[in-house]
Amino acid sequence: MTKNISRQLIAQCGFTLLATLAASGQTARITIDAAKVLNKIPANLYGTCIEDVNHEIYGGLYDQRLYGDSFEEPAPSRQFKGWRTIKGEWGTIPGGVSVNAGEGYKLIKETPVIQDGSIEADIAFPKGSGVAGFITHVNNAGPGADNFDGYEISLAPERQAIVLGKHRKNFQSLKEVKVKFDKTGWTHLRVDIRGAHLTIYVNNETKPVIDFTDTNNPLEAGSVGLRTFFADAQFRGIKIKSDAVDVPVEFISSKPLQVSSVWDAVSAPSAKVNFSLADDAFNGKQAQVIEYLGGTGKAGLANNGLNRWGIGVRRGQKFQGYIYLKADQFKGPVTVALQNAAGTKTYATQQLSGLSSNWKKHAFNLTANTTDGKARFAVYIQNKGKLMLDQAVLMSTGKDQFKGLPLRADIANKMVEQGLNFVRYGGTMVNVPDYKWKNMVGPTETRPPYKGHWYPYSSNKFGINEFVAFCEAAGVESAFAINVEETPQDVTDMVEYLTGDATTTWGKKRAAAGHPKPYPVKYIELGNEEVIWGDNPKDYVHYAERFNILYDAIHAKDPSIKVICAAWWRPKSSNMEVVFKAINGKADYWDLHTDADEANAGALVDKNLQNMRDLFLKWDPNTKMRIAIFEENGGLHDQQRALGHATTLNAVRRHGDFVLTSCAANGLQALGQNDNGWDQGQIFFTPSQVWGMPPFYSGQMAAKAHQPLLVSSTTKGDLDVTVTRDENSSELIMHIINIKEDEVKTNIDIKGFDRSNPAVKVATLAGDLKARNTPEQPTRTSTKETTVQLTGNNVKYSFPAHSYTILRFKK
Repeated sequence: MTKNISRQLIAQCGFTLLATLAASGQTARITIDAAKVLNKIPANLYGTCIEDVNHEIYGGLYDQRLYGDSFEEPAPSRQFKGWRTIKGEWGTIPGGVSVNAGEGYKLIKETPVIQDGSIEADIAFPKGSGVAGFITHVNNAGPGADNFDGYEISLAPERQAIVLGKHRKNFQSLKEVKVKFDKTGWTHLRVDIRGAHLTIYVNNETKPVIDFTDTNNPLEAGSVGLRTFFADAQFRGIKIKSDAVDVPVEFISSKPLQVSSVWDAVSAPSAKVNFSLADDAFNGKQAQVIEYLGGTGKAGLANNGLNRWGIGVRRGQKFQGYIYLKADQFKGPVTVALQNAAGTKTYATQQLSGLSSNWKKHAFNLTANTTDGKARFAVYIQNKGKLMLDQAVLMSTGKDQFKGLPLRADIANKMVEQGLNFVRYGGTMVNVPDYKWKNMVGPTETRPPYKGHWYPYSSNKFGINEFVAFCEAAGVESAFAINVEETPQDVTDMVEYLTGDATTTWGKKRAAAGHPKPYPVKYIELGNEEVIWGDNPKDYVHYAERFNILYDAIHAKDPSIKVICAAWWRPKSSNMEVVFKAINGKADYWDLHTDADEANAGALVDKNLQNMRDLFLKWDPNTKMRIAIFEENGGLHDQQRALGHATTLNAVRRHGDFVLTSCAANGLQALGQNDNGWDQGQIFFTPSQVWGMPPFYSGQMAAKAHQPLLVSSTTKGDLDVTVTRDENSSELIMHIINIKEDEVKTNIDIKGFDRSNPAVKVATLAGDLKARNTPEQPTRTSTKETTVQLTGNNVKYSFPAHSYTILRFKK
């Protein structure tokens, strides 16, 4: 299809989004020619993206109720008197503190609350990377890179810049200024605070680098502290003033209990117990040690699940699990139990015996005798001796698992209910060096933990094969991303493992793991957001080389698999043509990531898709390469985001012959666990509840109303409209989005469709742009369905403010 025809299709579809009428209150008009077919809608349009960010998988879909099952997390950081530590391994250095690199660690001075004052320190980056500095006006702080309200003033050594940002449970860049400083040496940073007026100085210069007053919903006062983002950082000579008065700064702490930080020690007052972490692990780098030295009572550990939010149990619910144990002058027994959060009530218990001086797997079954949404799992001893623990697993059974897979049925079933027909598994998690598929096969307890991007103690217990098994059971198309630095032989083995006959070397391993038939794998993406870090020609060339090497390995084993390019799209860069020409004829799709937070996000998506089509055809008029939108990204999960998703789908419909799917991200999110800044889950969950956010409903509406043919329509007014129908012209579907704050009265003219049936089914999702659903009101903003009578080919309908409406006309 030529670009001129493509643009004509867009015009015929009436993409006059936000073409405001001259007179206030004037009626909009939609004209439909149902006999004029423009293109075919992608069959796999209704997608979602999941990755292990914000605990979508580990702590969510994957049915492991314990968090930190490998005991890889270190003992808690030192707690400094007068400071609040929020994640990170903070320690002391001469004259200050240091912290390891991680996803947004914070050390906050508990007092005073500062409105006018200052904070300054020397800051060093031993590895010269990441971002670190101060946070001011801090309120509502919790775990997670952006989980606080406040201003950020940071040094960025790689960019040689000073960053001023604003956080309201998200990040907004206020100003960034280039400044030269020693990447690995000490740099002095000072911030003077006068309410929302911030003056920033570097290296004792008298002239400020940034002088900024926040006038847009400013933050006036709060605590101050230190913050890092993926940086090994050191701070010395810290000085804080409040109203020109020096605030004492000291770091006094005691050594924390040596218990893996996501577990809690359980010890009776009369028991003498020593806890330690040892490197003699069954798997991974360390194991937990409990040494009972004397006295009486229980001594052990308790796990309250993801970030200690509790383990949801129901009366009569059966759990299965195991734990690896190793004894030293200890014969047992070891007790495992389900208890209330305080440990004062026991809901289920079992004793484990037969311990050995070698690591041994001990299985158990627990049936809860009551219902408690915030239970805990405990393991303890009451006799002298030393016990080592590793690889603890607690899972549900029966109907609580999805079709016999180690997945939470309530979450998986909600994804099915959403109407998804395409799921992509990938994201920044695949870019770390140790994300390798061969670490994801075999018994889960022997798969090596690794340093992940989103979480430094990531588990391989849910891997690519578990993902494709889920998609197969759910009846949805799957696509997954792999690390581009995988070897060709390993990728060849991966394809054979997933799609090979059970008589092949790796197919036999899959069959032995419980899946004799090949998985229905059709799509593999090579990498994720490659070269997003900068427009570097050498990096793009390297990616194209890796793409071709791995493509050849995949197609030598299974030519039917379609391969997706993950090079970061920069439309104005000459590197795009270089990559295109290097992979053209091999890559089936190019992954385009879009933004979907704005209600009219589809306008930009439409522009970007047209631009990509034009460039592809310019570079090769006969190319068959198309687009896969594998991430619609943002930071919202409210009604505004629901409309952004709906307008994006409308844009994709207009380019239907050019796009494989549009996967909204993120598919899942644990309530209150926005560790990583991507606060955009469609489905939210707690230990015992699962519900949809407004974007869940806009996606569900679209999936339910799918018809394969896009027909001609034109729109005059403040509406975004596409119209589809089936092959037999028995049903006509209108998708209408009104992003305005007022309802839009509309005249609808229909030709080319039998309107003898006046009954029209209506589905509407409407509400305040900031509306979200909660555990207490899980369907407050959700789809409302009704049937109205609209007679004839000229009908009138009013579309509510901030709404997505679907009208279904039947022949």
